Amino acid sequence: MIAVVGHPDLTAPTLKMVEEELRRRLAEFARAGKAGLVRAGQGLPVAFGRAARAAGLALVTVLPTRNGVPDVLESSDHRAAGELLLLSSQVRLMEYDPADRGACVGADENLMRSCARVLAVWDGSPSDGRDATAHLVAFARSSGVDVEVLWPDGASRRG
Repeated sequence: MIAVVGHPDLTAPTLKMVEEELRRRLAEFARAGKAGLVRAGQGLPVAFGRAARAAGLALVTVLPTRNGVPDVLESSDHRAAGELLLLSSQVRLMEYDPADRGACVGADENLMRSCARVLAVWDGSPSDGRDATAHLVAFARSSGVDVEVLWPDGASRRG
């Protein structure tokens, strides 16, 4: 499995660049019979899902549950989750609270444990109270997961 992590505040032009770069990189994984893994949400997860589909890579989308019952995502993630479900060949349910940042980071850590590679859309900045990308990159590396950092020329984040 291949997972993606990255900044939640990528600009729309950056998401387009990243989606194209991911499509190119995911094509080789598709030829090898691998699958992509993403936690439902807007922005980068949708770009990854679209790139996976275009590359012919099977996509697994993770949705939250609480006490074994599917949980409600933030309203801003509803449309993104719907698109990811349409792009997916499989859905996984995972116990975490989508409104709790720490729970989401923990869910991402659990996902990375089942992956051979993580594609990180990361500008190299440290994690802060909102963005855990640097933490997730360090976690994957310390867990022995191969990490490939993507930051295309001209990429930017919302101010």
